[in-house]
Amino acid sequence: MNGLDAGAVLSEHETGAARLERHRAELIGYCYRMLGSVFEAEDAVQETMVRAWRSLDRFEERSSLRSWVYRIATNVCLDALAARKRRARPMDLSGPTSGATSPGTPLEASLWIEPCPAALTRTTDNPAEAAEVGESVRLAFIAALQHLPSKQRATLLLREVMGFSAREVADLHGCTVGAVNSALQRARATLAARRAATNDTATRPPSAVQQALAKRYAAAFSSFDMEELSMLLHVDATMSLPPYALWMRGVRDIRAWLTGPAVGCRGSRLVPTFANGSPAFGQYRPSTDGAGFEPWALQVIDISGDRITDIGVFRDTQRLFPLFDLPAHIDA
Repeated sequence: MNGLDAGAVLSEHETGAARLERHRAELIGYCYRMLGSVFEAEDAVQETMVRAWRSLDRFEERSSLRSWVYRIATNVCLDALAARKRRARPMDLSGPTSGATSPGTPLEASLWIEPCPAALTRTTDNPAEAAEVGESVRLAFIAALQHLPSKQRATLLLREVMGFSAREVADLHGCTVGAVNSALQRARATLAARRAATNDTATRPPSAVQQALAKRYAAAFSSFDMEELSMLLHVDATMSLPPYALWMRGVRDIRAWLTGPAVGCRGSRLVPTFANGSPAFGQYRPSTDGAGFEPWALQVIDISGDRITDIGVFRDTQRLFPLFDLPAHIDA
């Protein structure tokens, strides 16, 4: 092969790689919704890119490149889901407990739905479209998706979140349009029943309201002002603490938890970030040696109307804080 031919092949490969890379962010969002773990989603997308790259010269363009890549990603996710149990939130596993209860023994990290930073799945700078994307990665929505059979989950996401037509999804799955529409109807019914069972009827306020509530929450938590915190919480607000199965419902038990087993959180610093379409914070507790503040948890708060309805407290700071670009330590 002469230098000109080699350069042409290299240029063609670079163009192919660039075309595939344009889909990476939305593929991570899709795989995250399918799998409930951002780390598994990144692995799935990397495997998708490898498979696509190896087969790119056989891509016959009978469908769009996007549809073709999504077919590969869907198969990667279906294989991953067949090899493990579904992920969950603590409220999917047991009833609420008293706020005075100790957390107990942590369970395996692979059991839990994990939070996802906005930067990984951002595909638009349009505020309206970004808000729509945020709704479809809410922790409650991701948890509800896990109750769908894997192919129904893929069908619903491809149709209603990723914007594929029924014909495209049928071609992707290798089935009929009627089968796609039937699967979509069943998925919608299951999600509606799940929302009713969990009382997930959240009405998201504008981002300015969320930001104002988040600032008030951060100030109240940092000063450990239980009166202010109580005013910010919905009467039926929940708090969960993966990797522990413990979770609480109601202002009284959340307050009892914070002033009882979690009283060591007094004096914490909160660093704002954003996760799953919601305000979030890296929580740092005072170091035992008095030298600054150490990572303790990632808090993700969900807001409905003018109240906080859920606080997810994720303790796996070793993996999550680098993912959210949160510092490893805060000086005094």
